[in-house]
Amino acid sequence: MDSDRFWNLIDDARCQAADPTDADDVAARAVARLAGLEPAEILRAEQILWDLMAVSYLAPLWAAAYQINGGCSDDGFDYFRGWLIAQGRTTFEQVINDPDSLADLPAIQLAAAEGRDLDGEAILTIVWNAYQSATGNEPPRDTFTIRYPDLDPEWNFDFDDHERIAARLPRIAAVYPA
Repeated sequence: MDSDRFWNLIDDARCQAADPTDADDVAARAVARLAGLEPAEILRAEQILWDLMAVSYLAPLWAAAYQINGGCSDDGFDYFRGWLIAQGRTTFEQVINDPDSLADLPAIQLAAAEGRDLDGEAILTIVWNAYQSATGNEPPRDTFTIRYPDLDPEWNFDFDDHERIAARLPRIAAVYPA
């Protein structure tokens, strides 16, 4: 398992999902695909997943998630990034490079119109569930590490400050006005 193979697995799961923006459906299909691999291969996916969680641990993305979900705790930010991973590599990389580009995604626009939060908690457990399905056992606890970077101190302000959000994430602020 490497990064390309992980993303191919996510993309395959998205293609099979009735709604490719539905992180829970993508997660269930990813679990089924992962469970068909050798246990060691399944476990290698865990480090890739958490490396993606680390690379997406960005204050501007957290600010955007805060607007989109009407607030965003630590766990909520994890779940939002799980949703983002479920959207596939192209979207993930685009949003990591420009969190304001979330506003251009149809799933975000629909969620805003419906007043719905975006959550992908199930993505965070795909390896655990696949390993347990494949082996009948819990995965070993020491198969991955998480190294979150420090958040940009320039973004250390109240994300309820719509004026500052609008200045830094104008497209998100337009979709989620105060």
